[in-house]
Amino acid sequence: MTGWGRFKGYNMASLRKDIVSGTIVGIIAIPLGMAFAIASGVKPEYGIYTTIIAGILISLFGGSKFQIGGPTGAFIPILFAIGMQYGYENLLIAGMMAGVLLVLMGVFKLGVLIKFIPRPVTIGFTAGIAVIIFTGQIGNFLGLTGMERHEAFIDNMKEIGAHISTINIYSIITAVVSLVAILVLKKYAPKVPGSLVGLVLATVVASLFFKGEVATIGSAYGAIPSELPKFQFPHITWERITQLIQPAFVIAMLGAIESLLSAVVADGMTGEKHDSNRELIGQGIANIAAPMFGGIAATGAIARTATNIKSGAVSPMSGIIHGIVVFLILLLFAPYASNIPLAAMAPVLMVVAWNMSERKEFARLFKTKTGDSIVLVITFLLTVFTDLTLAVEVGLVLAAILFVKQMGDTHNVSKVLPDPETVKVKPHMVSEHHDCPQIGIYTMEGPLFFGAAYRFDDTIPLSAAEKNKVILLRMGKVPFMDTTAELMLETLVEKVHSAGGKLLISGIQSQPLSLLQRTGLYQKIGESHFYDHTGEAINEALTRIQHGTCYGCQHAAFRECSVLCSKQMEDGQDIKDSLLQLRKIKHSPAAHLSTGAE
Repeated sequence: MTGWGRFKGYNMASLRKDIVSGTIVGIIAIPLGMAFAIASGVKPEYGIYTTIIAGILISLFGGSKFQIGGPTGAFIPILFAIGMQYGYENLLIAGMMAGVLLVLMGVFKLGVLIKFIPRPVTIGFTAGIAVIIFTGQIGNFLGLTGMERHEAFIDNMKEIGAHISTINIYSIITAVVSLVAILVLKKYAPKVPGSLVGLVLATVVASLFFKGEVATIGSAYGAIPSELPKFQFPHITWERITQLIQPAFVIAMLGAIESLLSAVVADGMTGEKHDSNRELIGQGIANIAAPMFGGIAATGAIARTATNIKSGAVSPMSGIIHGIVVFLILLLFAPYASNIPLAAMAPVLMVVAWNMSERKEFARLFKTKTGDSIVLVITFLLTVFTDLTLAVEVGLVLAAILFVKQMGDTHNVSKVLPDPETVKVKPHMVSEHHDCPQIGIYTMEGPLFFGAAYRFDDTIPLSAAEKNKVILLRMGKVPFMDTTAELMLETLVEKVHSAGGKLLISGIQSQPLSLLQRTGLYQKIGESHFYDHTGEAINEALTRIQHGTCYGCQHAAFRECSVLCSKQMEDGQDIKDSLLQLRKIKHSPAAHLSTGAE
């Protein structure tokens, strides 16, 4: 979808709908922007600036018609940690660098790759972030004083324990008023912005009944200016770039994941289809621009996007209007925001954390008791007790390892022989007393790669290459082969050839065949040793064995064994003529064996 294509058929009726939806979302975004900024360790106005600048640019340049961008809860622990470690100016530079990375990801069309992050990893770190946000507001909810914020979860919990004696009953009352308003409106009037009503109601209660008894935005951060800050480009040096590349990458990755998840949700609600690469470019532009006005990192906000759609949005204009509405409110009502109690804002973030926790999906994945459960729990614990970077890295690596193992377990190699009743080759036909001493037939199923190669070696031991005159591999159910498996196959081929035997392959699919041709193993095996059907390969195998050895054999593995084991063979009857005559029998099993019928 092109940029202007998103406005196709736009008219005055569409504009009216966008004005309504944009205004509603703008009103909702104000308390959230301030709350997210405070929780991230910066002044509340920076959250408003982000909402205005990033919100407008994401809608203008993004790839989703309905995406609402701005600061989100997912960024809170990351931005707080970066600010604590590197300082506010470096936090802005890291956000700009993340914007550049997002633009590059979109330009190089990497949007689709973000969708490949395993669900247990995203659920795990999202739930972990929710725990950090929720517990981070306990102090404000209880009105604790003298607390210091730390990067580590355990340290923050110790701070709460150390200052629990400073509980402020007035802060609790204020917080409860805000919380009750949010929950009641969510249940009985979901279209009313509960967070804004909760803040206003709690502020009025605190101002009328116990003014000066609870900490406010003004007492903690000073008055909120009723204007945008002046444009200022941060002082960027190569030293700062190298120092901040890892934090910037984390911001970019989380921003990409969050924005594309939000865009997918919007697609599901509207039936539209977003452009993931364009969305990344729009997110990147917004994150480059916002820090120049003091803004923090921004991304697509799922809840605000969903509200935008439910409010009747028609185009990206609603997102642009949402930013304009926030700007107008900043100009007109900023001084009044300084009176908002911090205790009133705590429930806003707690509810956000509760909603983003994915608790139902977390419980569902946990109950499966599979490898996904392990990835989920480890990612969650690492997010809470270490940091998001390590959590995602470990989660992805662990998910990849478990995936490789699971895929390897799906690969199966079994020794088979013809079943006269079904005219197919089956594993149950092979036993100690029923197994051809000279021909080994193996059915291979599933991808043959480094994670499954050990099964290849275990089921077809190299000793079999020395014992059997002919090894036949049925590869009709092997869709993929990598170079590790190709090397093991080459080792088997060399062992068979050195023992004077032959290796035949039937039903090989296009990808494994192409790989063998590129590596030269196809030529080493011999073009004439590849067959479309198993029956043809068995017929050829029977002509390559030592027929004198067959006399007296009691296994009777093939229909042809009745001829091969007879006294006539010892008396000199020509083996090839006899087999040729037997193949002419209408119901010869070998004649009917093929990859299509196994």
